[in-house]
Amino acid sequence: MTKTIYDERYEAHPEDVKSYDTTKLREHFLIDKVFIQNKISLTYSHYDRFIAGGAVPIDNALNLETIDPLKSEHFCDRREVGVINIGGSGIVAVDGSEYVLDKNEALYIGMGSKSVVFESTDKITPALFYLNSAPAHHAFPSKKITLDDIIYLDLGNKEDANERQILQYIVSATVETCQLQMGMTKLKSGSVWNTMPAHTHNRRMEVYLYTDLLDDHVVCHFMGQGHETRHIWTANNQAVISPPWSIHSGAGTSNYSFLWGMAGENLDFTDMDVIKKTELR
Repeated sequence: MTKTIYDERYEAHPEDVKSYDTTKLREHFLIDKVFIQNKISLTYSHYDRFIAGGAVPIDNALNLETIDPLKSEHFCDRREVGVINIGGSGIVAVDGSEYVLDKNEALYIGMGSKSVVFESTDKITPALFYLNSAPAHHAFPSKKITLDDIIYLDLGNKEDANERQILQYIVSATVETCQLQMGMTKLKSGSVWNTMPAHTHNRRMEVYLYTDLLDDHVVCHFMGQGHETRHIWTANNQAVISPPWSIHSGAGTSNYSFLWGMAGENLDFTDMDVIKKTELR
């Protein structure tokens, strides 16, 4: 039985999305099962050919196998991969070189890697490897990113309920990539709003994975064009695909964290078109 499973999502025109009901919005944009025990679960999006998913090795190590849409012998033949571990300690072996990733540590895997294997150090508290992948044109070296390597930005304030810390893991200042960027944003206690004021970046798409939520708490993710917004309710460890034309903002019933991943035309983190809060509809 295969241990790598995937589904495929196609692009949607913003004019079409205006007519989507709740079920159709969730069908197209919500990734409801990112982490499945003893599986690598992937979602292949036709927005920038971006792949998001999770690996949860418990009983055995898991090999990152190629999937049919890639038409390749190995997963990384024409792709780069970013990994952030949000679970227990784990090991990622890339062509025989082992990288130990503790909680909230990351790994960049360069194009051309033949073998990528995920393993948990302790199956009682397994690793939760969150994966993002994008097409690549150059083979940059694989590199581990520790908590000492990342860039920290403190933004927002308590008065606006959006006091948060941004952790930039895979960005141009920390590791060379073709187009992939990844990081994490942590909202502080009492804050619930992320990415406000909202923005779009028509030159790249994005995926948000909401995490660090208790079972009885949720996040309302806002998407759509600034003048025609829609929303998707998300639970812990669920992700939302954000098209280039869509805002991507959220408000939770408590504070939470989210992992963001991007791919597209440029590597400038500040590449965004801000929409004033008073202009949202």
